[in-house]
Amino acid sequence: MAFRNKMPIYQLPAFKVLVIQALVAIGLALAFLLKDLNASFCALLGGLIALLPNIYFALKTFRYFGAQSAMAITLSLWTGEMGKYVLTAALFVLVFLAIKPTNLIALFISYFIVLIVSSLGLLLVKKSFKKY
Repeated sequence: MAFRNKMPIYQLPAFKVLVIQALVAIGLALAFLLKDLNASFCALLGGLIALLPNIYFALKTFRYFGAQSAMAITLSLWTGEMGKYVLTAALFVLVFLAIKPTNLIALFISYFIVLIVSSLGLLLVKKSFKKY
């Protein structure tokens, strides 16, 4: 029997990492605004392409809790990771087909920097994970 986690998203341990990612994406968009508006928009898109799949993954990952939910947690982690990859690819396809970004450097720099923030997220908020 799996126990569902009914905690709101702002109380999840990953919430701080998601907020830091959003702030980094906004900061990069503001930094590219010094170059031009189009680069800033492309940087914001790159940050969102990295951020939105991570929000999905966080919601899937913390869906269940408890030792009796081990199988459900494992399946949820697996589907969350696969969903993250599919969502990332779909968002890139959507951006390239619908928006046609002209500044690819800003798009990919922002994407990779926001992605690196999620990789370093455990180091940034390790105290909040200790209580779980």
